[in-house]
Amino acid sequence: MDILSIIFLAIGLAMDCFAVSIAQGMQGSKLRPVIVMALLFGLFQGGMPLIAYFAGSFFVDFFTRWSHWIALVLLVLIGGKMLFEKEEAGAEEPSQLTLPTMFMLAVATSIDALSIGVLFIPVPEVLWLAIGLIALTSTLFSLIGFYLGKTIGKHLPLNANILGGVILIAIGLKIFIEAYL
Repeated sequence: MDILSIIFLAIGLAMDCFAVSIAQGMQGSKLRPVIVMALLFGLFQGGMPLIAYFAGSFFVDFFTRWSHWIALVLLVLIGGKMLFEKEEAGAEEPSQLTLPTMFMLAVATSIDALSIGVLFIPVPEVLWLAIGLIALTSTLFSLIGFYLGKTIGKHLPLNANILGGVILIAIGLKIFIEAYL
C-alpha cells in the first residue's frame, strides 16, 4: 500500500468526523470541548484499525456483521436527542458537549475504521504510518469542520440543533445502507 492510498483512506475515514464537527460548530459549541472531541476522534479513528490488525479476522468479522447497527443506533440516539432538545428562550449558552457524548460520537464515527485494520495485515511495515496519518487527518478535519460550522452558523439563520441532529442521523443511515450495498 503506497502513501497516496493511505492519505486517501485517511481522508475518507475523516469525513464523518468532519460532518459531526461542522454540526457542533453550527450549534455554537465552545472550542475547548471540541478540541477534546477532535482528539478523541483522532484517537478512535487511529485506534480502531490497530485493534482490527491485532485482533485478526475473528474480531473484524463480528464487527463487520454488527458495526452498521451499532453506528446507526448511536448516531440516531445522539441525533434524535439533538432534534428534540428544546432550546431555552433567551439562553445565552449553547448546549455543550459532555464527555459521554464525545465518546459515543467517537465510537460511532470510527466503527468503519475498524474493518480497515485487516488491510494492513499483508503490509505491516506501513501500519504505524497509516495509523498516524488516519489519526492526524481525523483530528485536523474535525477542527476544520468545527471552524467551518462556526462560520456557517453565524451567516445562516438555521436551527443548529435540528441541522446537527439531521446530519448525525444521516451519517448513521449512510453507514447502515452502505453495509447492504
